[in-house]
Amino acid sequence: MSGRKSETRKRILAAAGRVLAERGPGDPAVAEVMAEAGLTVGGFYAHFASKDALMLEAFRQLLRVRRDRLAQVDQSLTGRERRVLLAAFYLSRRHRDDADERCPLPSSLAEIARLPDGFRQTLAEHIELITAQMSGTPEEGDVALADLALMIGGLALARALGPGELSDRVLRAAKSAVV
Repeated sequence: MSGRKSETRKRILAAAGRVLAERGPGDPAVAEVMAEAGLTVGGFYAHFASKDALMLEAFRQLLRVRRDRLAQVDQSLTGRERRVLLAAFYLSRRHRDDADERCPLPSSLAEIARLPDGFRQTLAEHIELITAQMSGTPEEGDVALADLALMIGGLALARALGPGELSDRVLRAAKSAVV
């Protein structure tokens, strides 16, 4: 792939990632993603076979970035310490309100079942990998899974409520429940 084509593809993926993290993979139209990337729709199919192919690649990329960030957390911490640290960031006002660094899961989960199987497979792989990163021992796997579900659900509810006291309470309550 030429350098220019590769750069254009990266721009399209970055734009798709921003829109996906905000509204999920099913909602945005190709025209909207291309406009966000500063491109015309005409060039889309030179880079991706379909909208689903684009959104799946963007979804994979967003999840990989999140796993890479978690991998940077001090591995000498216990699983519980890692989960508490992750919850402190993930369930924060900053993360709730930051349009540029949104986790795509709260906006995407309701749509996954209606999308091609690749989305469900990607989600399952991510959940397995991230819970392993959040666990200090194999025995902690289910605790990490429960904490992850609590964090994603708490963030989804807080975002749905929007900034305000009830939303802040949801974040605090979910954060305090992480074990």
